[in-house]
Amino acid sequence: MRSAPLYSRSGHRGREVASATPQPAAATATGPQAEPPARRRRFAPFLARNERMLALALGVAFTLAAMKAYDALHPGMRALTQQDIDAAVMHTMQNNVMPSQAAQAYEKIAKSVVRVRDLAAGEDDKDVETGVGTGVVIVDKGVILTNLHVVLGAKKVGLVFADGTESEATVIGAQPEHDLAVLQAKTLPDDLQAATMRSTADLVPGDRVIAVGFPFGIGPSVSDGVISGLRREYRSPEGKRVLTNLIQFDAAANPGNSGGPLVTMDGEVVGIVTGILNPTKQRVFIGIGFAVPIENAAAAAGLPPF
Repeated sequence: MRSAPLYSRSGHRGREVASATPQPAAATATGPQAEPPARRRRFAPFLARNERMLALALGVAFTLAAMKAYDALHPGMRALTQQDIDAAVMHTMQNNVMPSQAAQAYEKIAKSVVRVRDLAAGEDDKDVETGVGTGVVIVDKGVILTNLHVVLGAKKVGLVFADGTESEATVIGAQPEHDLAVLQAKTLPDDLQAATMRSTADLVPGDRVIAVGFPFGIGPSVSDGVISGLRREYRSPEGKRVLTNLIQFDAAANPGNSGGPLVTMDGEVVGIVTGILNPTKQRVFIGIGFAVPIENAAAAAGLPPF
């Protein structure tokens, strides 16, 4: 049975749902025996108006009483001051550095990132890597998304998973209009982990993202940036491809990043890196990268929409 892809349950920005269930009205006793005494009737409005204030006062009184009792039992100990608390918090923060958001995002996606290899026969029939790109596992049965231009014309496609497992792969789907290809691995790691995909509907310029891949074959490498724009159009340097509805980002990407995931700080995939813009003839990054939205990428694999 085919495993289902993982989709994020993250809600859209600014959308809140509140529910309120009417509570049944309190039963009202009738009859002469239910009449409160005159003194209770007299103080009832005051108690109702000042219920929170009285509760706060009781809480403060209880706390002060507890502090005095503690001081009486431990006369030699100095009471904590706000300066003591601030110093303890500062010490904890300085000696327990939390990983950055980018580091946490990478940790969530790392096991799903794959090195995609264009292989050719070398001496002694050993495979030689003649090109490299990136892919991301979207179904734990070995279904992988990458760019079509990464595998186009390859006589043999090889994969290297995060744990070092190597496998051959076959192209089982393609979407040329979005420069996407779908691969099926022949050999799988024992605990292959699929990435979680997230709708791009609530992305806005300025959202932080990371790009993960194998730039110039080095990696996996991580770069950090932001969403620079949405619904962009990109023409390949050769002028053979015109892609539309792209995500523009400024996390560093270079040849070899193609096909890799564009990831939010939650560790969820929102796009597949497909190209970089450079007005010169140098194939290096100058700050403008493009990714295909994950909705298009999932459609290329025949997966249901978000």
